[in-house]
Amino acid sequence: MEKIIGIIGAMDIEVTLLKSTLAPLPQEKAIKKTEAGSCVFFEGLLNGTHVVIVQSGVGKVNAALCAQRLILQFGVTAIINTGIAGAMAHGLKVQDVVISTDALYHDVNAVDFGYKITEIPGMKCSDFPADSKLISAAEKAFASLEEAKGHALVKGRIATGDQFIASKELKAKIMENCSPACVEMEGAAIAHACYLNNLPFIIIRCMSDMADDNGEKTYDFNEQAAAELSAKLVKKMLELI
Repeated sequence: MEKIIGIIGAMDIEVTLLKSTLAPLPQEKAIKKTEAGSCVFFEGLLNGTHVVIVQSGVGKVNAALCAQRLILQFGVTAIINTGIAGAMAHGLKVQDVVISTDALYHDVNAVDFGYKITEIPGMKCSDFPADSKLISAAEKAFASLEEAKGHALVKGRIATGDQFIASKELKAKIMENCSPACVEMEGAAIAHACYLNNLPFIIIRCMSDMADDNGEKTYDFNEQAAAELSAKLVKKMLELI
């Protein structure tokens, strides 16, 4: 089976750098573009690897639909989710990087029906595990990436919900319920789709803010640099998988 890596970023800023260095597939004269599900999928070679890059749009449903289309329509063999996030883990700073060990939804609450917070009713798994080989490749890529020098790498849980976290109170609640390394709005939905399809995945996030009362101002200041560092890590990682 040919290796085809799907790459998802929620916003244009998270995939622009990757698309700009995409080369045509050997049998194509130009980058292959496919419009489907209100998204544009860019297919070509990135660092010699066959990839399909897509901007999903923000939020869990957009992300899950993109992941499912990558799997069924494009036949990807693994998915990398790249982008920015709010820092949660102690000691994690803006422009540090988190590599997912697993992902869950911080906004799933069926406690009144006997489930624990974050548990999805009727599912055997609610904390979807990332692929160990992709985690190892991301670690090695980070260690050799010039732009990553001076920044820390943390392996940990990604907590996903349909809300931007900019409150110390809400941050503390999510930390109590989930103990994540960072919080964002798409990763667990992509992980969920990959889990149901038995497909390897990894989520890579560079911190744009501290998910606290100053989150919005910090995010606006750091989103460009954080998104580009995450994308550069993905490019380096492709050399190792």
